[in-house]
Amino acid sequence: MQASPASSGSPLQATKTIVRLRWRSPFEWLKSGGRDLRAAPAVSLFYGVCFWLMAWILGAVFRKHPQYVMSIASGCLLVGPFMALGLYEISRRREQHLPPSFGSSATCWESHLPSMGMLVLVLMVLELLWGRASLVVFAVFFNTGMPSTTGVVQAIFSPENWEFLVVYLLVGGVFAALVFAVSVVSIPMILDRDTDAVSAAVTSLQVVIDNPGVMLLWGALITGLIALALWPWGAGLLLIGPWLGHASWHTYRGCVRWSDPTSVDTAVA
Repeated sequence: MQASPASSGSPLQATKTIVRLRWRSPFEWLKSGGRDLRAAPAVSLFYGVCFWLMAWILGAVFRKHPQYVMSIASGCLLVGPFMALGLYEISRRREQHLPPSFGSSATCWESHLPSMGMLVLVLMVLELLWGRASLVVFAVFFNTGMPSTTGVVQAIFSPENWEFLVVYLLVGGVFAALVFAVSVVSIPMILDRDTDAVSAAVTSLQVVIDNPGVMLLWGALITGLIALALWPWGAGLLLIGPWLGHASWHTYRGCVRWSDPTSVDTAVA
């Protein structure tokens, strides 16, 4: 474990500890997230519907106007963290033996707006850089001309464009890993500690650097579950979306511990 001082919303000076994780930890986070989902199904389903609508809109735009996908994705990246914060609030209240409610989950971001806004801005910059890098890859490696709106998938996966596909996936993987590393515990940490965005992002990076294998497994599980949820018609997001949201709270609680009593550590690493 690695300990270091960190500021919090309490007058006490807290010390955070980055926990050394075990390989079973991601599965325990999913198990805990499932318990939260079953304990508050109605509120969780509301957020599941929101996630499904975002995925449906992105899919519709990709099929009809693929040139606008990155713009819509940026908008989802702006809205998504606030919805996830509502799910974290449900899990946080259950941890403190408080009844979960839609009102508290829908308004919990208000007192954290400056930090959340700064973190979302960082994510937006990464998203824009990702989009710019994707355009460069298209311009340099795409061999068959820009595809029509009706043949995007067929053109991308054409054997003539295998170099493009390899480079595109590599570039996308780098940016996806960076976004994941910055955000994996930063948003729930802001909710729990009311810390600033920089401290939360640095802590998130520390978690990934100290536990690269386990966090790679966690990222793979998230990717696999989301891919499963997208078929058919993204309907699986109604349940898998809030399930992963609750599990992400337990990811934070399992990865970061605090020395003062303002944050009750009940999660298992």
